[in-house]
Amino acid sequence: MSLSLFDLKGKVALITGATHGLGMAMAMGIGKAGATIVVNGASSQEKLDNAVKEYKSVGLNVFGYLFDVTNEEQVIENVAKIEKEVGPIDILVNNAGIIKRTPLEDMEVADFEQVIKVDLVSPFIVSKSIVKGMISRKHGKIINICSMMSELGRNSVGAYAAAKGGLKMLTQNMATEWAKHNIQVNGIGPGYFATSQTAPIRVDGHPFNDFIIGRTPAGKWGDPDDLQGATIFLSSKASDFVNGHVIYVDGGILATIGKPANEE
Repeated sequence: MSLSLFDLKGKVALITGATHGLGMAMAMGIGKAGATIVVNGASSQEKLDNAVKEYKSVGLNVFGYLFDVTNEEQVIENVAKIEKEVGPIDILVNNAGIIKRTPLEDMEVADFEQVIKVDLVSPFIVSKSIVKGMISRKHGKIINICSMMSELGRNSVGAYAAAKGGLKMLTQNMATEWAKHNIQVNGIGPGYFATSQTAPIRVDGHPFNDFIIGRTPAGKWGDPDDLQGATIFLSSKASDFVNGHVIYVDGGILATIGKPANEE
């Protein structure tokens, strides 16, 4: 096997919500594999500019575009700009997402709908805006960032789980419709990762930290860079006959029912 199967030189990849966290880690991996990366942000131009500087600091070829992935008009306009200014989009990573931790009986309908719109509807909007070009070129890679909540429920994240479960099925249906055009659509389901957002609960003795360490067969939180291998694989020629799957990068959580608290 040649490592050229994983070479992304000459490819253009759009990664939504890639100004920080897991999205940035995945975009870094794609960029280091040779692709030109286009990162999307929505919150502020300053945050997007700072992210672009961080990518450039490690020598990556990067462009940043500020737009709301839930706004179809903005998406269509910016996809056209990207393809004119950077080049045709070969790889799309639908990473942008939000979570609202509220018990379902207390959750406002507007909050539930916002989570569904960002986490489920926006991947449809962005994919639809890009896929026609992929169809005409007869190649493309789409990666939807799913979740372990695509498979499991957990207290207080009902809207998120509903969206991510729907995203798993949307991934399968996209694959069903677009595989004939040599377009591969797959998902990545991250487990629990050590990020700035999880830092306050990743301390010895914190109940949730102890729960994750005990629940994960690998016995640790994931490093964001652990997502790069799966992302590069699903972006590259190496995955040309892989379609409609979700790869769970979770340290083995979904493989086991867990263990008793007193078991080593």
